[in-house]
Amino acid sequence: MKNQHILSRQSGATLVVGLIMLVSITLLMISAFSLSGGNLKAVSNMQFRNEAIAAANMAIEQTININFVAIDPANYPETIDIDIDQNNTTDYVVTIKAPLCIKATLAPVNPLALSGINSNVTNSSDYLTLWEIEATAQNQATGASVVAKQGISKQLTQSEYLLSAC
Repeated sequence: MKNQHILSRQSGATLVVGLIMLVSITLLMISAFSLSGGNLKAVSNMQFRNEAIAAANMAIEQTININFVAIDPANYPETIDIDIDQNNTTDYVVTIKAPLCIKATLAPVNPLALSGINSNVTNSSDYLTLWEIEATAQNQATGASVVAKQGISKQLTQSEYLLSAC
């Protein structure tokens, strides 16, 4: 009889404490899940950005090999399709602006002039030119977009220099 009296005095406190613990654990799991989703998005965005930079650099490498003397500004901006993952589909479309000549100087005559010794000795037939190439890579599927600029130096003969846009 005494045990029945003790059982009747318990009014379900264990049930209430258990439900509170269950709700708190559920909220903890939901917040952990949402944080991991945010981190996954951040990592994906970094991957897309790095792919876009690689695509822009690939297009710049292709552009470096052209004859800068024969550049026709009417052909620019030029678009180049880049397949990053080698699955025969275009991943990025890269827009290349016309290479821009930044600076031109007479080329040194000998290797000593390059090291700073006798740097006033020049060969009037060659010019060292500095060019800037700008590429914008875009992926329509992911929305990734990046602008990359690369400076390059090219040595031009005097006749090439006169024909160039420098």
